Amino acid sequence: MLYGVIADIHGNLEAFETVLAELHKADIDRLICAGDVVGYAAHPSKCIEIIRERADAVVAGNHDWAVAGKMDTSYFNSDARDAVDWTRSRLSEEEISWLANLPLTEQIDGISLVHSTLYNPEYFDYIQTLYQAELCFSRQETSISFVGHSHVPVIFREADPVEYFLRERYELEEGDRCIVNVGSVGQPRDSDPRASYVLYDSEKREVQMFRISYDISATTEAILDADLPITNAHRLRYGR
Repeated sequence: MLYGVIADIHGNLEAFETVLAELHKADIDRLICAGDVVGYAAHPSKCIEIIRERADAVVAGNHDWAVAGKMDTSYFNSDARDAVDWTRSRLSEEEISWLANLPLTEQIDGISLVHSTLYNPEYFDYIQTLYQAELCFSRQETSISFVGHSHVPVIFREADPVEYFLRERYELEEGDRCIVNVGSVGQPRDSDPRASYVLYDSEKREVQMFRISYDISATTEAILDADLPITNAHRLRYGR
């Protein structure tokens, strides 16, 4: 089975459609999403429509739950809070209800899916240290899990101590357990502005990470035309 794995679309329709075109070329069997369909960019409703049509599994991200009114946004920076308020005002009650009912975690075909961490998914912590990865492995019931949230693609492998890799391709060996952060479709933060996505071949047990350029100018123009925070537009050009 060939899976397309994405996360952190954040209402960026141009990046999302570009990634979907690449996944179509790859002839994937299933599409799964590790959360944050909305937030920051100007096309939340269309991104919700597409992900509902295409995805086999979607979990809740912190921006999804924030827009749905399910979490406190006081720890968000001001631009993120403004984007949450703007997004909420543009969605229908039915779309907000769909976001509110997204699960925090999901298992599909022996794959774990979560936006943040498996040990405290409702707190939306980041997996940025080997210790945090180790905590996740203690709750991981499958050989592989896919996460988002940090917007930085990286692979953690369970070992003593935990190892991490910044690789474009990784093949799980017998007995391996891994956590794969798939990066961000709509707002990368690793100084590479290209959209990020992953292909996972469950028969070969092979993970491939991809980057693809998209029309950033169209996205930034839409953000500015929508009167969303200017930072949301400018950061895209720098992958920040």
